[in-house]
Amino acid sequence: MKPLINEFFVMESRMRIGVLTGGGDCPGLNAVIRASVRKGIKEYGHEFLGFRDGWKGPLEGLTMPLSIETTRGILPRGGTILGSSRTNPFKIEGGVEKIKDNLAKAGIDALIAIGGEDTLGVATKLDSLGVKVIGVPKTIDNDLNNTDYTFGFDTAVNIAVEAIDRLHTTAESHHRALIVEVMGRHAGWIALHAGLAGGATCILIPEHKFSVDKVCQWVESRFKSHYAPIIVVAEGAIPQDGDMAVKDQSVDSFGHVKLAGIGDWLAQEIEAKTGTEARTSVLGHIQRGGSPTAFDRVLATRFGLHAITAAHEGDWGTMVALHGTDIVRVPLASATEKLKLVPIERYKEAEIFFG
Repeated sequence: MKPLINEFFVMESRMRIGVLTGGGDCPGLNAVIRASVRKGIKEYGHEFLGFRDGWKGPLEGLTMPLSIETTRGILPRGGTILGSSRTNPFKIEGGVEKIKDNLAKAGIDALIAIGGEDTLGVATKLDSLGVKVIGVPKTIDNDLNNTDYTFGFDTAVNIAVEAIDRLHTTAESHHRALIVEVMGRHAGWIALHAGLAGGATCILIPEHKFSVDKVCQWVESRFKSHYAPIIVVAEGAIPQDGDMAVKDQSVDSFGHVKLAGIGDWLAQEIEAKTGTEARTSVLGHIQRGGSPTAFDRVLATRFGLHAITAAHEGDWGTMVALHGTDIVRVPLASATEKLKLVPIERYKEAEIFFG
């Protein structure tokens, strides 16, 4: 009778789990999906269903099958096989009810939501309304709270560093100041790490307003040493006597304005104040496209493995996180209660190399 009891327990514990990826695409998303599905099926016997295009999937019932077969070969692929969007169901009339109805119709017992501040913010609200959710932190900006690193960040930094390395030689050949604009709306982690690793003349981040006159002094100082300056600026960096550079006043469904132009604006200021040529390279979406680095593949895989274990154990309302070298579980709500910004002490470490 013992084998029958065990078999009955396994059957009773099987779940049908939904998986979605929301917000900006990010290297490593497919690694999370692959790991969760592989372990969930092989070790726990669960079933999986992918929801397409972020929260639009459960909102409109857009699905695709997820199995060991459909997730083979996706580890090195960038982007997400599930697609993504910035859909906010709480901005749509009856959105939450539609999600609950579609989850019930699809026989979904729980959701694994992979995303950043906005996606996990929605997941936190749904968790409070009775939807069983496990969160996985994703953002190239590395600004989610309560995890040391998010996957995608390492890839973005490596892409930015490669660009900076290449720009050094062309800047010196033409005796120009070159400005590299990287992503980072409110947090300057990419700018800080890429600037340090790339030997930037100075690094400008959203957390610390910058003086244009000081930047110009650093530019002139670098030229005097017979090197051309490279300035790394986060897209959300703000001058001391100005505001954040925005494309227009329109906002997305989560209330974010479209940023654009800080690099070009700074180039014009440098030319006007120093009389030297300045050009801008905006890396934009290049930073979050393409194959993930080995670090991000491993981190995303570990997140996926631990996320499905949390779901199997029914530890709802939690998020997997990196603390040191360990993957731990933290309250899902803690991920979005505040942004993880660059501490001033970390920024001051880099200042010794400015100019």
